[in-house]
Amino acid sequence: MAPSPEQGDPGPRPNPSAGTAAGPASGFRHVDDETIHRGFIVSTVKASFIDPDGNRFDRDVIRHPGAVAIVPMTHTDSVLLVHQFRFEVPAGTRDVDGEPPETTAHRELAEELGREAGRLDLLTHCLNTPGFCDEVTTVFLATDLHPVPTNRQGLEEGFMSIEEMSVSRFDELVDDGTIVDAVTILGVALARRRRRDFDRVE
Repeated sequence: MAPSPEQGDPGPRPNPSAGTAAGPASGFRHVDDETIHRGFIVSTVKASFIDPDGNRFDRDVIRHPGAVAIVPMTHTDSVLLVHQFRFEVPAGTRDVDGEPPETTAHRELAEELGREAGRLDLLTHCLNTPGFCDEVTTVFLATDLHPVPTNRQGLEEGFMSIEEMSVSRFDELVDDGTIVDAVTILGVALARRRRRDFDRVE
């Protein structure tokens, strides 16, 4: 589903409808949005669709500008996570109109973690909650890390801590239910695979 026109252009992003029931290949078509509530970041709409038989139906949908998530890995393949309400990789909303996701990722990495990445590699685009929200998160692997000043925004980030952990420790915390953030678990798994690919090439 494409963002509602009132939201503005969040910059280049994949089309989430391509992987959902509203995708053109499925025969379902999204035809209209009626805004129910407009918040600071997200909006709730009554989205209208046409099914393959021509029947019109409505669903409640949350419109979201999208987000980035960054998996910072050190030269020893440890992962840097932030901890506030939970352990997760640095992440942020794509709330600057027209800003490329790579730019957002670099900014969020500096703001939250106090690191600059000499190399930023795209890992994937993922649908966080495709049943009712069109948010797409673009996930990057950040390597060749260098310290920079942090610039944390908001109350939550003011109480954020940073933890470096080995991938074996990460696995333990996933297994025991301490780490439950889905984007973090997916991102770290893909980052580990990508680093193995790097090693084979080198």
